[in-house]
Amino acid sequence: MPTLEEIAEPFRMVDRDMRLELLLDYADKLPDLPDEYASMRDAGIDMVHECQSPVFLHVEVEDGTVHLVGDVPREAPTARAFVSILLEAFDGATPEEVAEAPSDVLRQLGLSKLLGMQRTQGLSAIYGKVKNEVKRKADLPDNGAQKA
Repeated sequence: MPTLEEIAEPFRMVDRDMRLELLLDYADKLPDLPDEYASMRDAGIDMVHECQSPVFLHVEVEDGTVHLVGDVPREAPTARAFVSILLEAFDGATPEEVAEAPSDVLRQLGLSKLLGMQRTQGLSAIYGKVKNEVKRKADLPDNGAQKA
């Protein structure tokens, strides 16, 4: 399981156009939503309401391991790609690894200046949901840690 920093490295090494191509490649990697989560998504549970696109993101912490399940329509490739990146980086991680992940993930990926304000806010909300839900469900102490 690569870390966010490892995922971000290729993004930092290429120009703007190639960075967008790398991002869109991740949109195709998002796994299909398992059937057992479809009813939650359809009921509006675990949706990221700050996103203009319908983003379903379910976060679980079980036996010291983070599990993420996400669904984003193919018509929203940027949000879909970002959720795919987060699943790759965090599904199977420990809560502490998620808590220690950088708060400036969009800058790390070189996306903060490529995306408009609304997309940036939406992706930041997705990231914040992951970090906050992991912290809450793992009952991690609030020791002044970085906010997403």
